[in-house]
Amino acid sequence: MSISPFDPIKLGAIDAPNRIIMAPLTRGRAGPGFVPTDLAVEYYRQRASAGLIISEATGISQEGLGWPNAPGLWTDAQVEGWKPVTEAVHQAGGRIVAQLWHMGRLVHPVFNDGKPAVSASATLYEDRAHTPQGRMPLERARALELNEIPRVIADYVKAAENAKRAGFDGVQLHGANGYLIDQFLRDNSNLRDDDYGGSIENRIRLLREVTEALISVWGADRVSVRLSPNGETQGVDDSAPETLFPAAAAALDGLGIGFLELREPGPDGTFGRTDVPKQSPAIREAFNGPLILNSDYDLAKAEAALAGGLADAISFGRPFIANPDLVERIRTGAAWAADNYKTWYSPGPEGYIDYPALQPA
Repeated sequence: MSISPFDPIKLGAIDAPNRIIMAPLTRGRAGPGFVPTDLAVEYYRQRASAGLIISEATGISQEGLGWPNAPGLWTDAQVEGWKPVTEAVHQAGGRIVAQLWHMGRLVHPVFNDGKPAVSASATLYEDRAHTPQGRMPLERARALELNEIPRVIADYVKAAENAKRAGFDGVQLHGANGYLIDQFLRDNSNLRDDDYGGSIENRIRLLREVTEALISVWGADRVSVRLSPNGETQGVDDSAPETLFPAAAAALDGLGIGFLELREPGPDGTFGRTDVPKQSPAIREAFNGPLILNSDYDLAKAEAALAGGLADAISFGRPFIANPDLVERIRTGAAWAADNYKTWYSPGPEGYIDYPALQPA
């Protein structure tokens, strides 16, 4: 039986009316204190026709958030800022989960009172970070001590509890794109010789423990995870991704999470490119729950992935920036508007809430 993008799907406990998912998109529009503003209310409301909205990456702690004007979920003010966002999405008939984010070694010390970033190991990604003072070279991170790991897990728990207070429908663990969880997963950034390093079983330990902690708050069917099982991503890489990522997926399958999302750019990917063979077919074998694929999909590629059984749904990123009514455009065969990369992260409404929807004939 052929699967249509408009077939409903159960993503754990979430009943999605279609398989056109809004991928997490960092947009940099939060206000002072990393608090969402009225702009975010309108932005997410406009896109509520997605089968499910996965929120922009949202910091779990000051230590873990190193992006100017990204939102957080560790303070009461941030919770209050998110409440009208989730309410607007629900009133428009949508569903939204919060993506929980710790950036690890990609946090510049300027965000954290000059203290070094934390990571799996004392490593450096030689790049420049976005900061309130402009682009600045990243500095070497320090390794998380064993006795600090429970504190980091507790930060995830608090953010998950705050997401529930804020009215979200669930949470997604950001385990992709070279951030903290990914830094633990991959062997060029994880040089540890303790229970969290060395073997694949040890390197997926933090992923599993954090996921278990989120499940303790939400239940497994309202927790999901995003992975990027590809080549080098923001400096992290692995010598055997074909072994690592199916093992990680199998561990998550054993926990019964609601769904797994994979960001897999191809050779011409927008954010980085990779010529590494895709791991999603092997992950499909290891993970029995709903599988969502992401990165540079157009409609034809999305329909082919669904029809071929490669995925149960597709998450779209950039297309949702410029097309708040992407679902309707797909339904009617209308053209997709192009986004302006110069306003991806700029402040204010331009390039955020001013992309027009289709006008009735």
